[in-house]
Amino acid sequence: MPRSTDHKQGVVLLDTRQHTPDHERAVHLKLAERLAQLLNTQVVEPTTPPAAHDNFYYLPTETLIDPARYQEMGIVSDRDLFGGMVARPYMATKAISHPLPASARYPLGWTDDFARQASDALLRGYTVFSLEDARSAAVLLLQDGPLRIKPVRATAGRGQSVVTSMAEVEQALSELNEKELALWGLTLEENLTQVQTFSVGQVQVAGLLCSYYGTQQLTRDHSGEEIYGGSDLVLVRGDYDGLLQLELEDPLRLAITQARLYEQAAMQNFPGFVASRRNYDVARGLNSQDKARSGVLEQSWRIGGASSAEILALQAFAADPALMRVRASTHEVFGVPEVPADATIFYEGDDRELGRLCKYARLRDYDHP
Repeated sequence: MPRSTDHKQGVVLLDTRQHTPDHERAVHLKLAERLAQLLNTQVVEPTTPPAAHDNFYYLPTETLIDPARYQEMGIVSDRDLFGGMVARPYMATKAISHPLPASARYPLGWTDDFARQASDALLRGYTVFSLEDARSAAVLLLQDGPLRIKPVRATAGRGQSVVTSMAEVEQALSELNEKELALWGLTLEENLTQVQTFSVGQVQVAGLLCSYYGTQQLTRDHSGEEIYGGSDLVLVRGDYDGLLQLELEDPLRLAITQARLYEQAAMQNFPGFVASRRNYDVARGLNSQDKARSGVLEQSWRIGGASSAEILALQAFAADPALMRVRASTHEVFGVPEVPADATIFYEGDDRELGRLCKYARLRDYDHP
């Protein structure tokens, strides 16, 4: 098995999905080129299967599942990939963000220890792996008000529904695939209003570590659906302690603390978990009793919507050892936007599935000590 070293022969795009949209493939290639610059190498096509002496850096499209499978490719630590690797399918999704209801069925490898350890970072809710358990969880949650049903593999807020009665629950459940539910799970959680979503995370490439917080923006696609539209991040060189030393409002400080607690619980309870890119969506809003609630919605241990900003920031830190903090943002705009002069465009074109779309990132507000 190849050993993990800091010198890489090249950066390899590792597409593990059945289908990757054109716009995402284009973005991934541009990100791979910038990762190669950080690693002082180039984007390459791998040999198939990898030779024993190969030592590539991988950019997977998803969180990798089953470490034994990828060890043969030389992926053994967070120095070998931009993203993460877990032992079981459900560990790669928002399914881990809630405990099971009492006496519920669960997949191989499930542990309640994560939810117990991360409880102060979680909203009220349940994860289920069967329709029967989904109904039981819904009955419990509806006692306190509306709930949100969230397919765990959907991204950008797509596929979610807010329900207020068991009749609406049944309608939502009727659209699910039971086999997929048994493998990946489904989450049901308290519905929040007046929601602000923070992004908190870390990225580590080529010996550089940066941590960040930020907020997300929403946009509307060509069908009128409101979805993820980008992130505005503040990134610091170093770990979460560097973030917490900044002047922060209490809700943001809580979000960073909750993300770190969630991450620590994952590291302690998920054997085989490694990740160089760790991002957490933390929501703050009002519950049905108009009480403020805050909790981690989900993790992203894979390339994500904020990754273009993350990698631009890493390049800035690599270029200037005195740079300690930077602001970066990502933007996803449908139609024909006015792109700022300082923008780095990662995709602009007519995507076959989404229509006219532009994705770009900006790096600004350098802050030297």
